[in-house]
Amino acid sequence: MKIWQFSNLKIWQFEDLKMMDALIDSVKFELFNFQIFKSTNFQIKSMNIELEIFSPVHQIKDKLFDEQDLKVFIKRDDLIHPIISGNKWRKLKYLLKQAQAENKSHLVTFGGAYSNHLLATAAAAAKFGFKSTGIVRGEAVNNDTLFLCRLHGMNLLFTDRESYRDKPALFSKHFAEDEQAFFIDEGGASAEGAKGCSELIDELTETYDHIFCACGTGTTAAGIINGIEKRQLSIQFHAVPVFKNGDFIKDEISRFLTIPENYHLHTGYHFGGYGKADNTLIDFVKQFVAATGILIEPVYTGKMLYAIYDLAAKNYFAPGSRILAIHSGGIWGLLGMKDRF
Repeated sequence: MKIWQFSNLKIWQFEDLKMMDALIDSVKFELFNFQIFKSTNFQIKSMNIELEIFSPVHQIKDKLFDEQDLKVFIKRDDLIHPIISGNKWRKLKYLLKQAQAENKSHLVTFGGAYSNHLLATAAAAAKFGFKSTGIVRGEAVNNDTLFLCRLHGMNLLFTDRESYRDKPALFSKHFAEDEQAFFIDEGGASAEGAKGCSELIDELTETYDHIFCACGTGTTAAGIINGIEKRQLSIQFHAVPVFKNGDFIKDEISRFLTIPENYHLHTGYHFGGYGKADNTLIDFVKQFVAATGILIEPVYTGKMLYAIYDLAAKNYFAPGSRILAIHSGGIWGLLGMKDRF
């Protein structure tokens, strides 16, 4: 690297991108009244949009499973990245690649005030050189999740709940004149998101009789089902919707299936609806974390794991079954429920 100093102006010449990234990520450059970070288009075009996948499978030991002669495992997608974890990364991966291919530098997405997806998108944008905006459902608030979004450089726009229903219209209203803006639906719901989630199946090195995951947008479920079908595996897939009246998720899953497939839908574990939890679920999360050392939250993974334990107690599974639970990350969802613990 070479540096030339002209009065109060420094000119930096980098021999390679890695050196530029290392310096720019650690220092804010200021030239007169402007903060200069990465040259956005240059950075996005050259960036390799990948994360090294570290998602081991751990066995969950419990007296209940021993009594039922079950082997229960959990795939630790929560360990992929501290913030861009679990299905958040898998759903964003090909969307970011699409934005890169289209030379779009501004990611625009949607979520609630405690949205893991908003936070993951903010962190991914910061890591891979994009600008980001989050359109937040509801009145303007400040909380830990939105603080972390802002810390990662995300601009936040709040909108009323009625307007929020039509996300394409909101995108057009605010960004129709922004040629760099790239639309990402709430939760990363998309065929690209399902494609990323399907790769989870390619990582499995053992065989399982059942795979469980929590369901919000249906994208992760569709991706896993597609991955099972692609590899022609004899695995029963189970979706656990986290919403009340969760039968609607069938239509959402169908949107992203490559071919129609049968699967199991367990709609009785919503605990009152999205973001809702009663004392039974909160106590389960506390006991599970204390017994396993695996951090979970009551919005998604907690409900899915509760379903497995409850079904096991009701003799739902055949003796000898091997069950895989997908930890979909999102542990930052705990921030919105701290007062319950």
